[in-house]
Amino acid sequence: MTKPFWIEIKGPTLAQGDLLEKCLVPQFGDDFGSGGEGSGETVPVGEANLIIVTQSCDLENGKVELVAMCPAYTLAEFEEQNPAFKNKGRWEEVRKGRIEGLHLLGSPADPSENQGALVVDFGQIFSLPTGYLAKRADSAGTRWRLDSPFLEHFSQAFARYFMRVGLPSQIPQFK
Repeated sequence: MTKPFWIEIKGPTLAQGDLLEKCLVPQFGDDFGSGGEGSGETVPVGEANLIIVTQSCDLENGKVELVAMCPAYTLAEFEEQNPAFKNKGRWEEVRKGRIEGLHLLGSPADPSENQGALVVDFGQIFSLPTGYLAKRADSAGTRWRLDSPFLEHFSQAFARYFMRVGLPSQIPQFK
C-alpha cells in the first residue's frame, strides 16, 4: 500500500507544504510598467492552486509578511500549457528528479494513482500576504498539507533548485 502524501487539515494556520486552491495571483504582461511612473496602471488578477514554500517556523513565529508559494498543477493542466510533457517518458523523468525546476507530489485522493499526481513548478514563485492566505485557508474548510517525510523531500527539492551553481569550466573528463 502506498503511504498518503497528504493530511487533511482545517483552519487559518499556515505551514510549508499547505496546498491552497484558487488563490488570487497577479498576472503581469510584457508591457507592464510601460505607462510610466504615476500612470495609475492596474494589474490583472487570475487564480492558481499554490503550495507554500516558506519555512513553517517563519510562518509560526510571524517573521514574514509575504508567503512564498509555487503553483501546483494536475498533469493534464501542465500538459495543456506545456505540450512536450504529453510525450511518453517525460513524467517519469520528472518523477526521478531529472527535469530541473519541477517536482511531483502524489495525488491527495489516491497516491497509488500516478495520473492523479500534482506537479509543482519551482520556476514560478508568488509572494502573497499572510493575512490573505490565512483567510483563504480558513474559508476553504478541509484542505491538504504535505505529511512527513514527503514535506521534507519537497523542501529539499525546492532548496536544490535554488542552490545550483553554474561553473564556467569543469575538471576534464577521466578517460
